[in-house]
Amino acid sequence: MADVWTIIRREIGTQSNVSQQIKKLELNLGTSLLNRDTSTGGVETTEAGELLLSYGRRILATADEAAEVMRKPTAPRTVRLGVPDDFAGRRLIDLLSGFLAAPPHIRLGTISGWSTELRRLLDAGEIDLVQIKRGPGGGKCRASWREELIWVQSATRTFEADPVPLAVFPVGCIYRDRAIRVIERSGRRWRIAYTSQGLMGVQAAVASDLGVSLLPSDAILSEHRRLGRTEGFDEQPASEMALVKGRSSLSAEAKSVSDFLTDVLQR
Repeated sequence: MADVWTIIRREIGTQSNVSQQIKKLELNLGTSLLNRDTSTGGVETTEAGELLLSYGRRILATADEAAEVMRKPTAPRTVRLGVPDDFAGRRLIDLLSGFLAAPPHIRLGTISGWSTELRRLLDAGEIDLVQIKRGPGGGKCRASWREELIWVQSATRTFEADPVPLAVFPVGCIYRDRAIRVIERSGRRWRIAYTSQGLMGVQAAVASDLGVSLLPSDAILSEHRRLGRTEGFDEQPASEMALVKGRSSLSAEAKSVSDFLTDVLQR
């Protein structure tokens, strides 16, 4: 019977409280739970009491299990990653496919945007890691990769020499700024012929001869033709893709994502 009273007192408390609660429980259930020996003061469970006691043990075991789980949560941790708009597409698909082999307790949430906006979100603590486009050696980073930049036009047509029509990303893109500055330094005029938020739009505009553009080498299509010095477009210095963390220390999950990105993108 020690087991009975241990369980009951654990949940109810003092002896007087136990007696009151047992009587109340028997009244609610309409059956006796304990046989009381008035001569000796001993008690033993009835069959109904024994059945209820088994349910009580299971309830307490479940409560203990829930408390243990909550003390050591196993829910997946989401790591928030910012990626440039022109990184979305094939390269992002390849990246996420490789992430399938990552530990199951990590979830990856991506936010796309231009480098200036992604940097703002990083500084505000709204994302954990960000891949930004910048000039080489632009500051501290977890890892960095060179991006060769190439002038391209339609493979089947020629562009207007003056003003130079540009197919570009919106304001805030370093490729757009670089293209405009280079053309101005050459003494030529320029005009914005086409603007797109996404890489595929700019690629299509160049292929359709809407304008020329300055793109990363891995974004050049078979429908594009490279432009060189003979057409008045000098070779451009490479830009840099940098993986940057926020001001606070990275969680173990974010560090795991950082290591994964560093390994995959350096291949």
